[in-house]
Amino acid sequence: MLAANAIPAIPRGVRIRHDKVRARWVLLAPERTITLDDIGLAILHEIDGVRSFQAIVAGLAEKYAAPVEAISVDVSAFITKLADKRILEVS
Repeated sequence: MLAANAIPAIPRGVRIRHDKVRARWVLLAPERTITLDDIGLAILHEIDGVRSFQAIVAGLAEKYAAPVEAISVDVSAFITKLADKRILEVS
């Protein structure tokens, strides 16, 4: 589980783009393309490099009327997985 004050950021060279040909959202990283589902896209849209993990989870919980406890584990796992692949940075 990420620390509440951890700040995830999308590093330079990584972009979220809509693939019009395939009608889906993708995360473009050097030498990689990751297809995003609606949940992954929603999480990535909240990451601005300024807000903490706790603030991101609170924002998502409010936006989707979901309990913080229910989504914090999933959001942490998503961010951690991308950070392990060096697609996101967490400070």
